[in-house]
Amino acid sequence: MTDAPFRLALRSEGEWWNAYFARRDTMQDAILLGSIRLRIVENDEQAKRQFMRLMKGALAVAIKQTAGLDIAKWNKPVAGPESERTRE
Repeated sequence: MTDAPFRLALRSEGEWWNAYFARRDTMQDAILLGSIRLRIVENDEQAKRQFMRLMKGALAVAIKQTAGLDIAKWNKPVAGPESERTRE
């Protein structure tokens, strides 16, 4: 997804880890794709990877349906900008 105008954004929000279809540079108008209780993925790398894989698949389907594009390659995960991080 190199240089794509969108991204998969994962954010811990309260008791939930939420996955969003978001524009590359903002969370404004982001679309919630799915959620999982943070407790489930916090200490279980396999559960975390499985959720991320599922949300990548959901995003790929959404992009295919809305833009007709197939995602063949994903960038490595990067931390979001400080301005977008969830405050609790």
